[in-house]
Amino acid sequence: MRSDSRLSRMLHVLIHMADHEGPMTSEGIALMLGTNPVVVRRTMGGLRESGYVRSEKGHGGGWTLARPLDQITLLDVYRAVGEPSLFAIGPSDDDPRCLVEQAVNAALDEALQAARSLLLARFGAISIADVADDFRERAARLIGGVGPASQTG
Repeated sequence: MRSDSRLSRMLHVLIHMADHEGPMTSEGIALMLGTNPVVVRRTMGGLRESGYVRSEKGHGGGWTLARPLDQITLLDVYRAVGEPSLFAIGPSDDDPRCLVEQAVNAALDEALQAARSLLLARFGAISIADVADDFRERAARLIGGVGPASQTG
């Protein structure tokens, strides 16, 4: 099963937007993410509708932040990108009349719901500014010569 990277990708984009002078075009974001500008516009549209980014058309237009990163949480972005599935596992529906299947599904549903609630609460406690600060600390260590070399992009 292929993982859904919309949340990760949009967090990445928002952090770059905070450090970028002026608007970022869909084409530029698509190039950075290795995807199509149409996919970028569709995904960024959810962020715009939620009030986290703005878009301007025409020459010199593009995407800009509508709020500072410390006012946007991982939960906000998760919701804005359509609340993708958090878990690849789930209940079976091979034989809904089977009492074993019912018991297994009840146990899984309860555990997954508890895990989902905990994860979403954690997402709500982390601002994108927190993630950007972690990035900046990692970049400073790399530039300062501490730690393994890697890309910052």
